[in-house]
Amino acid sequence: MSDSLSSRAVLEGFRAVDSATVSNAIEAFQVRDRTQGYASLDLRCLTPELPPLVGYAVTCRADSTTPGPRRPNRLNDLLDALVRAPKPAVIVVQAVGPDRLRSCLVGDMISAAYQKLGASGVVTDGGIRDLAGIRRRAPGFHVFAPGMVVSHGNAAILEANVPVSVCGLDVRPGDLLHGDANGLVLVPASLAAAVLDRARKTLDEENQFFDFLGGPAYSFEGLKRLLGG
Repeated sequence: MSDSLSSRAVLEGFRAVDSATVSNAIEAFQVRDRTQGYASLDLRCLTPELPPLVGYAVTCRADSTTPGPRRPNRLNDLLDALVRAPKPAVIVVQAVGPDRLRSCLVGDMISAAYQKLGASGVVTDGGIRDLAGIRRRAPGFHVFAPGMVVSHGNAAILEANVPVSVCGLDVRPGDLLHGDANGLVLVPASLAAAVLDRARKTLDEENQFFDFLGGPAYSFEGLKRLLGG
């Protein structure tokens, strides 16, 4: 999306469409296998009350569960990458320590800092904490994670602006992400405007389907035709 005004309009448009519909729309372009491009059910939207998350990935690998002296923290590298990244940004954190289920890589302070620098949310396959604080201190900030862990442990950013893999989804810096209570999907950025248009048409088609189910034209044979049987 080369034109900044049209880019902003497309991003805003995506916030009015759910992620499942976006995923369906992407299928129409046959740019990847239908089993690719989305995160597993390990990744949960912990802020489902918000409109969908939309933004460009700023990535890192982090560790909070290696015992002993804290490893060198490259948080400043991540913050520099966030400042340079297109907005809105999404911080994507892959947990690479020895015990992912006990990791904790996001809390209220860092979430508020990320938001201040232009991030609209964070996605991680590790744990988070201070969810109530995130809602209070960074209102509107999305959080996607498997769950919560009470301690930040030995947290350190190890690498920033590198390819990562989070809950089965491979993410590169700059990838366009869309997420809500249905899950997280990667949108081909070069097709974003076309995907949004297809998603809106998909919503119209679904509305027509439900109108058929509840309307006088309903028939069993018609239902089978609509479902492709």
